[in-house]
Amino acid sequence: MSAKVLTKAAAKEAKIDIIEDGRGSQAVHDVVVAMRAARRSGSANTKTKAEVDMSGAKPWRQKGTGRARAGYVSSPIWRGGGVVFGPKPRDYSKKVSKSVRRLALQKALSERIKAGDVLTIDKFAVSEIKTKAFVDLVRKQTDATKVLIISDFFDDKTHKSARNVKPVKLATAADVNTEQLLAFQKILVTPQALEKLAERLQ
Repeated sequence: MSAKVLTKAAAKEAKIDIIEDGRGSQAVHDVVVAMRAARRSGSANTKTKAEVDMSGAKPWRQKGTGRARAGYVSSPIWRGGGVVFGPKPRDYSKKVSKSVRRLALQKALSERIKAGDVLTIDKFAVSEIKTKAFVDLVRKQTDATKVLIISDFFDDKTHKSARNVKPVKLATAADVNTEQLLAFQKILVTPQALEKLAERLQ
């Protein structure tokens, strides 16, 4: 059950349409930026001079003290005062069309295949719930430290064994995204997963 490099010819046999020209680079950029923006909490918040909990009384009279005019202690130029144009809670998410997402996924997969970073494996599953068994199985397939494993389905034993192995990620063919395809050194994929990826790229 050793992994083999997925060649362009084998990918085309699996009905994976390889992008040979420069098309899709902008789509990859747009999708990755949108995905990272969507993860931002957008919870940063500051108070304006109207929201600061301070007295609204005038600190001293307008004239005769020799000091500068002051109307309120919540002034932004005073210590403890409000913030001018400070951050407020907001939604950072960006909209990307389905066609652009599909093109970005196709471009990312094409580049990884052309670079020889995609390996095929008949099946990926451990026989017992054990982290060591999972790590040993991954090391038999590749010497890379950061590995993405794509399958159509993972059983409970494999899922639980992989929980503590942070450099390795399990992803189904239906859920894997562009950012994940670019983030790992090597990608292990099963034939069934290739079929589903081909369907997603149609």
